[in-house]
Amino acid sequence: MLKKILTMCATAVSIFSADAQTDSTNKPTTTVSGYADAYYRYNFSNSSNKTNGFTSFTNSHNSFELGMASVKLDHSIGKIAATADLGFGKRAQDFSYNDAGSLAIVKQLYMTYAPSDKIKFTMGKWATHIGYELVDPTLNRNYSMSYGFSYGPFFHTGIKADISLGGKTALMIGIANPADYTTTSTSQKQVLAQLSTGTKNDQIKLWLNFLTGSDVTQYNLVATAVLASKWSMAYDGSIQRSNFSGTSSSWKSHAIYFNYDPSSRIGLTLRQDYFDDRKINPLNIGGKVYATTLSANIKIEKLTLIPELRTDISDQTVFSKTNGSLAKGTASFILAAVYQF
Repeated sequence: MLKKILTMCATAVSIFSADAQTDSTNKPTTTVSGYADAYYRYNFSNSSNKTNGFTSFTNSHNSFELGMASVKLDHSIGKIAATADLGFGKRAQDFSYNDAGSLAIVKQLYMTYAPSDKIKFTMGKWATHIGYELVDPTLNRNYSMSYGFSYGPFFHTGIKADISLGGKTALMIGIANPADYTTTSTSQKQVLAQLSTGTKNDQIKLWLNFLTGSDVTQYNLVATAVLASKWSMAYDGSIQRSNFSGTSSSWKSHAIYFNYDPSSRIGLTLRQDYFDDRKINPLNIGGKVYATTLSANIKIEKLTLIPELRTDISDQTVFSKTNGSLAKGTASFILAAVYQF
């Protein structure tokens, strides 16, 4: 048996070495990209309580805030590639909230190997496949985040395989540390999966996402559709059940995005966000929350200005006022600036 294992390992190494020698004749390529963002938020409840908001990255009041300075380096040679995606600032710290020191600035760090155009292996840390929104504001049309994004996983550290099933259909399977842990002492792992497909003209795209481990399971569906030349929409829905340290939690979320782009320089997005804490909410919001967000994207060369109006309404009194009383609703205004290079 040992001889067979050694023979198989030797064969695999020889195949990889031969492939690597072939790739070494290819010219390596390196690209550098990044962005910087900042914002101002005013909460109309005029509350000095900075937690008068229960979603990620914009919990401040009457203050100019730095978002994140991000630098991404991609290097490839043949079938092998590596990506280092670094973030500096509070947004990066909130994203990697379980990490300390230099690990907190690593948004993503992974290596890929594609032995064919049908399969690609990735190992390292990468942003989660679950959900429609992403940590980078350059990839979202709303600046503030949805409840589904805020309570779902942010990233995974492990290994995965992306497999083409033909046409627009693909499958991803992987195994990783518990979500949002770059390093961990536990032996527990999570299984990841994604099935994606779409129409030939990309007018409709679907992603069915899945995550499960010993203490959490989440199902997620993302769909996008082009309605007309200037209109598009998206849907992001999740169901999550978890049991951390004996405390059970169960919630569901739905978010619908309507996009209108009258020109290449101006875009409008209306997001209707619904969150239902069916058992115990991780942040103890309780009950149900409805959030309506209207954002404009005004593009000036590589700079995007995002003025945004948002209302959050709950069936519980969870939002604070200046006089110390609690209310079921609150409203806020954000002006964000994002520069991409």
